[in-house]
Amino acid sequence: MSGFTGTMRLVRLALRRDRITLPAWILGMTTFLAATTALFADGYTKHPQLLVPDTRVVVENPGMRVLGLVTGRTIGGYTLHRDALTLAVLAALMSVFAVVRHTRQAEELGREEILGAGVVGRYASLTASVIVALAANVVLAALLGLGMIVTGQPISGSLVAGVSIAIVGVAFTGVAAVTSQLASTTRGASGLAAAALGGSFLLAALGNMLGTVDAAALRVTSAWPAWLSPIGWGQQMRPFADNLWWPAGLSLVSLGLLSWAAVLLVGRRDVGRGLLPERRGDAHARPSLLSPTGLVWRLQRGALLGWAIGLFGFGLVFGALSEQIRGLEGDATEWYATFGGDVDLLGAYWASMLQIAGTAVAAYVVTFLLRLHHDEAQGTLEPVLGTAVSRLRWLAAYAVNALVGATLLILLFAVAVTITGGLVLGDPAPLLLDLVGAALVQLPAIGVLGGAVLVLVMLAPRWSVGMSWTLVVLTIILGPMFGPSLGLPTWLLDVSPFTHVPNAPAVPISMGPVLGLVAACTLLAAAGALALHHRNLALPA
Repeated sequence: MSGFTGTMRLVRLALRRDRITLPAWILGMTTFLAATTALFADGYTKHPQLLVPDTRVVVENPGMRVLGLVTGRTIGGYTLHRDALTLAVLAALMSVFAVVRHTRQAEELGREEILGAGVVGRYASLTASVIVALAANVVLAALLGLGMIVTGQPISGSLVAGVSIAIVGVAFTGVAAVTSQLASTTRGASGLAAAALGGSFLLAALGNMLGTVDAAALRVTSAWPAWLSPIGWGQQMRPFADNLWWPAGLSLVSLGLLSWAAVLLVGRRDVGRGLLPERRGDAHARPSLLSPTGLVWRLQRGALLGWAIGLFGFGLVFGALSEQIRGLEGDATEWYATFGGDVDLLGAYWASMLQIAGTAVAAYVVTFLLRLHHDEAQGTLEPVLGTAVSRLRWLAAYAVNALVGATLLILLFAVAVTITGGLVLGDPAPLLLDLVGAALVQLPAIGVLGGAVLVLVMLAPRWSVGMSWTLVVLTIILGPMFGPSLGLPTWLLDVSPFTHVPNAPAVPISMGPVLGLVAACTLLAAAGALALHHRNLALPA
């Protein structure tokens, strides 16, 4: 029997288990891209004179280049600037979750040991998970391209666009294959892959922000860091302009090398164990671990540290760009005046960066609160509730830690912006006060999203993960960074809690919307607690 015996049977099993999950990911991303492309196409067909100035805004603005590249004055290219980064991250997460689910999670739950007792090779599960994730990305590339074609975009550019997004998922299929061998838990494997995704985003963003703009202000040539990132590889394919196919080869090469490394690592470890050593705990527990709040803090501090390092790094970069923003002229100034409701360029720039940081912190909160479902589904909650800990106390421990973690992250970002922004502009003390206040007003909107996740976990635990991430995507699309440019009606934009966050420090903070968000957060949290109190636990079979 070879090490790959039984691979195709495991592929069929994985496809059977993911018959709802993977199609939901793929169709959701395809619908999103097709809908936004149709909206932009309709708007620029009616007002073609706006395409060039709008393109120059995102080309000349280093902060906007964080979202991606625009090459030339095409509707498809402008659409990808708004959508490609979000879709690339989602494609990467889809691939990571699929690989980890069929490898590390299967070992953690004991399924791999049962499979291994049959006629199944040592490398079959890993190979099957890679095949399934790769097939999902192939289908994703085809449907994304088709979605742009049916909205009237050129066929060649549309196909390149679909591939440019899917290759990020292909690369992170290999990343997840390796992290599943390194970590001994599902959470650890996903966390390592997420850290790699964050690093990829940072490299692509740095390469784009430090890139050079051509004389017509319609094209950016990225700096070298972008070429170290799978996200950057997708952007360098330049859909609807150069239509380069060869950067996709970099992703395929990385998948091959990482998969080969993962196969080697499988043979060097025991089933159920990761290669990274597990640190032995203290002989006696600390007093803080005697409370649910302390225990939850201990479990999430590693992830919080990773997010903190990432946000602090982004804050330093965004702050250092303050001098360039102050010197902007032309169309970019109009964009910031529209966003901030004022001609204060720096205030509007900082407000827009805090909006990005706020959505990032919201993603952290969602990831953290979904641990509620994990505790319940994996059976670790039952022994906790078998002690003197009540359901409400367990829920409160997560809520408190989510609030503390979100506050630390958003304040750390504001401090990082102040450090480098103060160095290039001078007089950092007033800047710190302005940014701290502007950062804190992001918390109620983050809390509303967290409260909605609590309700989903308590009312529909089985579907809570997919529904929660769908909610995150909708919140971002309808928020101030994307919603207004899509031409959506005001009542629809108001669905996103971030729409109601004051654009401080560009404008004074209005307490009315802030208090409204706090009230909504409180009501959602109370609804989640009430739902938990009146239902049975969703324990593993």
